[in-house]
Amino acid sequence: MNQKYNCSFVKAVLEEGGQLIDVRSSVEFNQGALSGAVNMPIDKFQFLKDDIDTDKPVLLYCRSGVRSEMVKKYLEQLGFDHVHNIGGYLKFAGC
Repeated sequence: MNQKYNCSFVKAVLEEGGQLIDVRSSVEFNQGALSGAVNMPIDKFQFLKDDIDTDKPVLLYCRSGVRSEMVKKYLEQLGFDHVHNIGGYLKFAGC
């Protein structure tokens, strides 16, 4: 995990209009999510991806960073330039 992903980084990107996307299941999301996050579960992601603004940075997270890394690679294949896998939810829950 890249250490540049901390609360300050996340807040700065969101202030610039970044999109915070939680790729966990809706059950996990409803049990707690980061403020301002949109839930796009990985198993439904291909149907939801068109809601993402390609011109704005994307911050992805899940429980551990594994699912969000898969989604990051998928978005990069689709031509997204500014995609960040910030990792696990709990690391940022106190931000």
